[in-house]
Amino acid sequence: MAQANPDSDLENLWQEVREALRRGMPAATFRQWIEPLKPVTRVDGALYVTGPKRVRTWVDRRYREQIEAAMRKVDPDLGPLFLVEPETASTQAPERELTPMPIDPKHTFDRFVIGPGNRFAHAAALAVAELPGEAYNPLFLHGPPGLGKTHLMGAIARYLREHHPTLKVHYTTAERFTSEFVATLRTDGPERFKERYRSLDALLIDDVQVLEGKPRTEEEFVHTFNALYAAGKQIVLSSDRPPSALSRLEQRLRDRFQWGLTVEIEPPDLRTRVALLWRFASDAVDQLPDPQVLREIANAAPGNVRGLEGALTRVLAMASIFGEPLERGVVERAFRPAARKGTEGASVTAPSVRAIQDTVCSVLGVSREELLSARRTPRVARARQLAMYLCRELTPLSLAQIAREFDRDHSTVLHAVRSIESRLEPGSEIHDDVDRIRGELSRAVDSFPRESAAAGAAHGGPQEESTA
Repeated sequence: MAQANPDSDLENLWQEVREALRRGMPAATFRQWIEPLKPVTRVDGALYVTGPKRVRTWVDRRYREQIEAAMRKVDPDLGPLFLVEPETASTQAPERELTPMPIDPKHTFDRFVIGPGNRFAHAAALAVAELPGEAYNPLFLHGPPGLGKTHLMGAIARYLREHHPTLKVHYTTAERFTSEFVATLRTDGPERFKERYRSLDALLIDDVQVLEGKPRTEEEFVHTFNALYAAGKQIVLSSDRPPSALSRLEQRLRDRFQWGLTVEIEPPDLRTRVALLWRFASDAVDQLPDPQVLREIANAAPGNVRGLEGALTRVLAMASIFGEPLERGVVERAFRPAARKGTEGASVTAPSVRAIQDTVCSVLGVSREELLSARRTPRVARARQLAMYLCRELTPLSLAQIAREFDRDHSTVLHAVRSIESRLEPGSEIHDDVDRIRGELSRAVDSFPRESAAAGAAHGGPQEESTA
């Protein structure tokens, strides 16, 4: 059907997306990161937007998922989102070449903090970067979120581009691989997609567990994998679980993931957590805190990299707000609302899943029935994601155990955790909600049944090894 003014339609479409985003994020965040973006074109469902480089990079890392969700609210067939350079902005569709993931400048081998739980993974990743296609192929990294898989993936991609500039390297996620596949099928056909991917010298794909339940994409990935592997091209994959635990993937794909080297990344021990905090603190403040303060934070914080960084940010913010020196008292007050590990890792009773769910419902004004239902209204979905995030942060339960408490699967919990983490900026509405829930939980937890977090999950089935 002919369109009288395509440019006007595009502007109206983007305006609707902007309004949906405006309602779901702090005004300051919207002004800084969304307002500078301008629509370029729409090709089928794919929406191309542009903006300053720093904005594109940050939006791609932190807000892509939120923008694509807003796009789907406006039009269920809208997606994926492509962020393009200003010079490609025109009323013509930019050429659909592969767009690699931006690499965090901090994701280098030099900045990776090595400890007992990740030493093997670091050595394997460096070997692959130095001798692509010769050392370990494929290299499959797995472990819970926040332990450094993405850091190593980015470090490999950066090293390959800097030391092997003639190689064609593509670093992406399984979600983006799927989006590119679907978008290309609608326009250029499968042969064009095959041509782009099978001409690579190195393919790095993060979060391959996302391929579960997508049989058509799995089929194409098998062919892509076979072509690259047969040609001696380097393949690096990461997942929150080992290949054998990806039960919803085809067996032949799981088998291929194990052809090379499979390495687990484990949570950092106390010494490694202190070293990580020292690295974060050296980037954040001019004068490093006393080592004992870092040790106190390491004892109190969750055992993953993102949790440690967030814990340090919380302590620094509290010291700054109250004008106090970075001493043990500040650390104790910063973590008083949440049950944490003891001084040398001794277990302290964590709030039960039921306590967290009920507190979230009370603070956000939703019923428990709504929280556990299939409803996906913004208000209920937000409360559900916050509850899942806090269960992951405050209890020792695996993703699968938490998922059973919400009648969901583990991938839904993982998505919720990442979604909340990406929006936990100081001053944001999400950040304020988390603080309010923490405060209420600390005051109310004694009124809930005194059960451990593990016991709180017992009715969902027998205890299992952590899968996330």
